[in-house]
Amino acid sequence: MRMLKGTAIVLAVLFAAIQLIRPDRTNPPTDASRTIDAILEVTPPAAPVLSRACRDCHSHDTRWPWYSEVAPVSWFLVEHVNHARSHLNLSDWTKYSHEEAAHRLRTMCRYSREGVMPLASYLLIHRDAVLSSEDISAICDWTDAAREILASRSETSTEESRSPRTER
Repeated sequence: MRMLKGTAIVLAVLFAAIQLIRPDRTNPPTDASRTIDAILEVTPPAAPVLSRACRDCHSHDTRWPWYSEVAPVSWFLVEHVNHARSHLNLSDWTKYSHEEAAHRLRTMCRYSREGVMPLASYLLIHRDAVLSSEDISAICDWTDAAREILASRSETSTEESRSPRTER
């Protein structure tokens, strides 16, 4: 009994001590002119899907739950969000070239179809983020249309750069 009590005290002290290691939970300011919504029109069927299944990790609009204050869970969540933002950031879409943006859009559809995204660990707690077949169709229809828009913009900018400029 004494050993069990000593072990419990040591574990409680360790748990309290690790609470002092606090990673930064960041939500950088969002410049609306740099977001995906400013660059590409998100269709009405796709917008709510992005909001409930993607933006929490892939934007600067992360909703940090209460348990993100408790180590070691906080360490996992902060690392997860930072990693997600490094791969796809809907709040900083203008940093992507047309080709990079098209690739990310294609990947969004593919990962949704394959069940790679949202992550299973996220879905354990965020049941509203589970994608239905209609949600996946909305995402893929939108990403296909958005890639076509990007391709036409890319062609237009290429043509403009090739056309001779007249001096006035």
